[in-house]
Amino acid sequence: MTTTMRRAARWHRPLMVFVSAMAVLALVSAVGVIADSRVLTGVPIWLKPLKFSLSFVAYATTLAWMLSLLPRRSRVAERAATVIVAVAVLEMVIIVGQVLRGTTSHFNATTPLDGALFALMGAAIMVLFAAHLVLGIVVLRQRIADRAARYAVALGLGLTLLGMLVAVPMTMPSQQRGVEGISGAHSVGVPDGGPGLPLVGWSTTGGDLRIGHFVGLHALQALPILAILLRRFLGARLDERTQARLLLVAGGAYGAFTLLLTWQALRGQPLLRPDALTLAAAAALVLAAATAVGVVVARRRRPEMALAA
Repeated sequence: MTTTMRRAARWHRPLMVFVSAMAVLALVSAVGVIADSRVLTGVPIWLKPLKFSLSFVAYATTLAWMLSLLPRRSRVAERAATVIVAVAVLEMVIIVGQVLRGTTSHFNATTPLDGALFALMGAAIMVLFAAHLVLGIVVLRQRIADRAARYAVALGLGLTLLGMLVAVPMTMPSQQRGVEGISGAHSVGVPDGGPGLPLVGWSTTGGDLRIGHFVGLHALQALPILAILLRRFLGARLDERTQARLLLVAGGAYGAFTLLLTWQALRGQPLLRPDALTLAAAAALVLAAATAVGVVVARRRRPEMALAA
């Protein structure tokens, strides 16, 4: 464990410094959730910086780890990662600053200052998206020796971009039109700030676009973890090509699931109250993924078919 931590400390320095800062902010925000009685849009006012700081800890740590996998150093990738750190810091400064002012950071145009800050956050996210894309392209152009790890990294980076894109409808939900000072919303069919699930706050009375956004973003961690589990527990039974193919299946299913959750939210449905159409789509996705897994495993058992494929 100590060796692993020492190795991690030598990863991309700006990312790791940012991880440390976000870990401290998460602790401060957790204290704020308990000690500060203020409530904003139905949740403790410090919950947003807590969730964002934890998310950035996971995101930045994973990016730093992915950069450490590259067979040779890439200045372009390192500079893209540094840009990501810079805009993420800007994002968090605005979020925490608005908490200290006692107001919302997202979709807030109630004053010229609030509107300018939200617009600045939007511009920062666009820069982050572009830098993440550049980093992903550089990583994909380098040959990681482990094929399963290469697929996990590629799919994780790509699906994270999908997770960012499915958040775009938050800036133009029809149910908020005409509400003065509001330029978007998380919820569909109901106002933000209503009843929600514990901790995450996802709406239990209407659709919530944060769900697909959350799932898509964390493909960056989910797929590499799956690759590690496949190698650790099935490495003796599954060859590298089969593991890579299983990751392709998992990536396709993960992306489809992200879109399914977003589609459900756009139709105004709470996560835990899907209608028959949503359930049918979910069942079709599970069946398709299970069939694909079966085909991959069957090909492993018959090498001649794998060679012919």
